[in-house]
Amino acid sequence: MKNPRDIIKRPIISEKSSDLMAANTYVFEVDKRANKTEIKLAVQDIFKVKVEKVNTLIVPAKPKRYGRYSGYTSEWKKAIVSLSKDSKPLEFFETV
Repeated sequence: MKNPRDIIKRPIISEKSSDLMAANTYVFEVDKRANKTEIKLAVQDIFKVKVEKVNTLIVPAKPKRYGRYSGYTSEWKKAIVSLSKDSKPLEFFETV
């Protein structure tokens, strides 16, 4: 089994994700090779909560320019994690 901290890279904090926090739903950047079951177990292990549902999507690479040089950003995976009704809210999102 993989280390849960290798699966969950960082939380995504934006206007849209902060609106989802009212519905007990959180957004994370995760390892691109992780599946929904691994993400669910990692969130439950790190935060000691009960996960109800996990949705995943791959954010495609976007073209970027820096002066005359052009390239692409990296492709990454996003996980939208819904917690059960009786779960406590995650601590590090309280200050947002």
